[in-house]
Amino acid sequence: MEHKDLIRLNHMLDSTTAILSFVKGKRRASLNTNRLLRSGILREFEILGEAANQISKKTKDQFPEIPWKQLVGMRNRLIHAYFDTDLDIIWKTIRDYLPAFSRQLQNIISEQTE
Repeated sequence: MEHKDLIRLNHMLDSTTAILSFVKGKRRASLNTNRLLRSGILREFEILGEAANQISKKTKDQFPEIPWKQLVGMRNRLIHAYFDTDLDIIWKTIRDYLPAFSRQLQNIISEQTE
């Protein structure tokens, strides 16, 4: 794996870790009432998607279980259609997918650094 890809994977893991820490002890309604929380989460998703977009095709092909296209698509949606962000989808993504995704990233990174 290219060194720059490992750096980007670490950025992705850092963003997932940040999002999960931001929502710890929070409820879905917090996204409506806490602008700082909402802004932080959305920014980390943007970083996550941008880092995914910068990963080489070779690495993406090596790890097809990672939803590369969806990560980049979410980033693009948040950047270009910021006025139409569905916070229910954001919350569901955090709750239902992010913990397992974080573990996937941890496993990939640890395999590459052994």
